[in-house]
Amino acid sequence: MADLLDHPTKVRPEEELDLSKLEPFLRGHFPDELGPLTLQQFPSGHSNLTFLLQFGSKELVLRRPPFGSKVKTAHDMGREFRVLSRLHSVYDPAPAVLFYCEDDSILGAPFYLMERIRGIILRRDPPPGLYFPPEKARRLSESFVENLALLHSLDYAAIGLADLGKPQGYVERQVRGWIERYHGSKTHVYPEVEKISEWMQRHIPSAGGVSLIHNDYKYDNVVLDQGDITKIIGVLDWEMCTIGDPLADLGTTLAYWIDAADPAELQEQRSGPTTYLGSFTRKELVEYYAQRTGRDVSQVPFFLTLALFKLAVIVQQIYFRYDQGLTKDERFASMPQRIQILLRAALHSAQTGKI
Repeated sequence: MADLLDHPTKVRPEEELDLSKLEPFLRGHFPDELGPLTLQQFPSGHSNLTFLLQFGSKELVLRRPPFGSKVKTAHDMGREFRVLSRLHSVYDPAPAVLFYCEDDSILGAPFYLMERIRGIILRRDPPPGLYFPPEKARRLSESFVENLALLHSLDYAAIGLADLGKPQGYVERQVRGWIERYHGSKTHVYPEVEKISEWMQRHIPSAGGVSLIHNDYKYDNVVLDQGDITKIIGVLDWEMCTIGDPLADLGTTLAYWIDAADPAELQEQRSGPTTYLGSFTRKELVEYYAQRTGRDVSQVPFFLTLALFKLAVIVQQIYFRYDQGLTKDERFASMPQRIQILLRAALHSAQTGKI
């Protein structure tokens, strides 16, 4: 089963860390560790960078912003550290953080360290050798929704996170903000953008619920128990966590959740095994969420449209760094095609009201 765990790889050349500065910093925090410092990278992410440090007997995970990014609010390490430091005590899947460093002289940007969660991460397909029958796919779908419902039920004020966001007017700000972010990183002309923008501004729903929301909840951001893959033991990538409408969180999850009946171009965007026999459809996922939370989910099509547009803009922001020569990561070269697909899906959701 050990081969099924999520493993780091060699650090990408343009994203190497200066160990000559990092090592003395770490030795100041862990004076009893006498072994060497080695570095690897978890390669799958496109936003904040995640590294595995082997430091003597310790395994530490380091998070820092991407090189060349100008979108500071999207890569606030101090904010992400604060969220996790408060959240871990009441929500077991949140990683335990160790310390935060805002001194840019160490790595050129703020960073923080957290404990590693060892487990299985499902990406496009289950890893070779993992038994994933329909009954496990179904139970994992249920666990996945139950875990999101649990997060949305937390008393964020009681754990000291009431000032994390401003729930009043949250949806309006999201619509306005993501439209502005698109135009701030524009590289191509997509005719769908204006149509989606106009539709969202005309159809903003009335104020709904308020909860702590993850904002990027999907299969490859959850860590599964290697002994029982239907059990979630970790949730990663809290950089966009805030206080807002829980249906916006659900909408983001749905934007990643590809159905077996979806068009081929959407199938190509699948980042998790959501089409495997036994998995929820998007409709079933929404119905189960409503059952677990008692929330009115009638406005979910709007939030799916917003989420698909948001994902397109996030990809656009990443591509903008590549287009400007701020990163040479060739994974980014084909992103305009993905942006187009996401925008088409968002417009379809807006025009049909279907999930």
